[in-house]
Amino acid sequence: MRFKIHKFLMTLVVVGALLLGGCNTAQQTLVDAESPTSTAIEASTETTNVTTTETTSVSQNNSDIPGMNDLPQLEGKATVVITVKGSPITIEVDGTNAPITAGNFVDLVQRGVYDGLSFHRVVRSPQPFVVQGGDPQSKDPKFPADRLGTGGFIDQTTGSERRIPLEIKPKGADAPIYGKTLKEAGINQPPVLDHKLGAVAMARSQMPNSASSQFYFALANLEFLDGSYAVFGNVTQGMDIVDKIQQGDRIETARVTQGAENLKNGAK
Repeated sequence: MRFKIHKFLMTLVVVGALLLGGCNTAQQTLVDAESPTSTAIEASTETTNVTTTETTSVSQNNSDIPGMNDLPQLEGKATVVITVKGSPITIEVDGTNAPITAGNFVDLVQRGVYDGLSFHRVVRSPQPFVVQGGDPQSKDPKFPADRLGTGGFIDQTTGSERRIPLEIKPKGADAPIYGKTLKEAGINQPPVLDHKLGAVAMARSQMPNSASSQFYFALANLEFLDGSYAVFGNVTQGMDIVDKIQQGDRIETARVTQGAENLKNGAK
């Protein structure tokens, strides 16, 4: 009982840290920790009416999700190496179980979007949580630090922010579901890609289909995020480098070292 109470109190403190970490008037892209005390930790003060995309799968009908057929997709796996302070972090990107989320990430790496961006959010206390980066606005050193976490990748061909649907593949399923958390979809099976230590996943706002370019590393096993956020890979080498990242540290380079040929609909 004492252990359960301690864990409950620690969750409360993490929730408080997340709320304090990014309150502003813009839509904040966050990892919203679901817990017994809060079903959605959202730093935005805006209220948005959202029509949730119906749950579907790639094998059923992609046209049910507008623009889905045009998004980059990774067929198979790829390897991405991110360099921070001269040290490499190797990520295995899993397009087999998260084709659109993985494809979006690899495409952005290929475009050079992540080069020079900072990690604007690091939560290690009171317990290890996440290291989050990928806001294109962070490339500008003069951009207000308290506004970071509100930006995404602007596709020059459309002039608008590219957003991808929430994509989670339950164990035993032939394809991922889209647009809903597993809980919202009434699915009790855990996801194939879970939030184990070293998992790499997409950050998003309270809206399920709002992920763009921001991603995070899991600094611990974060089972309470499973089924709510799209994991698309994991760190295979360099987790010790991730553990040393501080808020404000920058990605020097991000490169696809293997599997680039598996990317479809990516930048030419």
